[in-house]
Amino acid sequence: MNWVTRVTRRIAPWVLGLIVFLLALTSPNESPIDATAGAYAESEVDFVVLGGAAAVCGLVSMLARKWLWPLLLVTALTWTFLSVYPTVMVSCYYAAIHLTRRKHAITFLLVATALIGAPIGIGLGLQNDLSSGLLLPVVAVALLVGLPYAIGLWVNARRQVISGLHERAARLEQEHAARADQARAEERARIAREMHDVVAHRVALMVLHAGALEVNAPDERLANEASLIRTTGREALTELRQVLGVLRTHGEPEAALVPQPDLSDLERLLDQARAAGLPVKLVEEGPEIHLSLVVQRTAYRIIQEALTNVVKHAAGAETVVTLRYLSHAVELKVDNGPSLRSIEKLPGSGLGLIGLRERVALLYGRLEARARLDGGFTVTVVLPNDKEAIA
Repeated sequence: MNWVTRVTRRIAPWVLGLIVFLLALTSPNESPIDATAGAYAESEVDFVVLGGAAAVCGLVSMLARKWLWPLLLVTALTWTFLSVYPTVMVSCYYAAIHLTRRKHAITFLLVATALIGAPIGIGLGLQNDLSSGLLLPVVAVALLVGLPYAIGLWVNARRQVISGLHERAARLEQEHAARADQARAEERARIAREMHDVVAHRVALMVLHAGALEVNAPDERLANEASLIRTTGREALTELRQVLGVLRTHGEPEAALVPQPDLSDLERLLDQARAAGLPVKLVEEGPEIHLSLVVQRTAYRIIQEALTNVVKHAAGAETVVTLRYLSHAVELKVDNGPSLRSIEKLPGSGLGLIGLRERVALLYGRLEARARLDGGFTVTVVLPNDKEAIA
């Protein structure tokens, strides 16, 4: 509802009350029988009585939206004794809106027709004007009762149609949201099943073979390498189970999951990279600031993905991880040189940088990835630490 509609709904009762008050002052100030019989021209108008009646009529008309029966009572009295006609039309209009039961509506129409038509017919009979004996009461009833009642029925029907359309739109929106939630849940479950059946199964086999190789290794160096593969594979399985748990517990309150790694686990991540044969060192610049947990987790995942890409595409390359603390942000840089040896190209999804950009965009950060002239690669990320910007 816009402001024009709200203002109109507020001032409409006051305008209606004022109009009824002004029109009531033009009433004959005598009964319909005397007015129709011709005594109106000879009578003296008591403006005090008429003014008081007009004020009461304006007041009850203004309150008719909430209270109908005071309006009906004042209408019957003022019409019977003073021939005040504006409240008759207002009463018929609001009766069509409020009296929705058929029995009440029919009773009201019969009483209103008798109350309006009978005095006019009696007055015409006293005047001996038989030619207008039927026509004038019918016209009066049609104008004072039928027309406003028909307008009230139309307004009430229009309101019901609009209300029904609003309810239907709200119901359709709820159904659409429910179908979308169901589709998302089904898709998450499908992805979880595929990851469990394919990825988890193959990683588990890799861990088993690495364990067997560790036990049967001919020398200590090969046993250590197999142990590293087995340990890394077990950690990958653990993280994969956490991801599957998130996918399967969507919508459930506070699923009990293992805490995600953050920058406090960065040294452990670098040790794993060194154990995999990647010479990497960490450089920290600037005074350390307190970073929110979401920023720390995102920074950890970005460095992890960047180091994984270095292992895949430039194994053995000298790599520097720079962590620069700014006043309200943290800058990450993973800079690796060219590969020192030829390696077998490992399969990748091609979505590594896309995933990094999505993570950074969620925190309103900035990412830059570019190749170096010597064959190396540099990934630079700036993550703001502003809680209001991240929220």
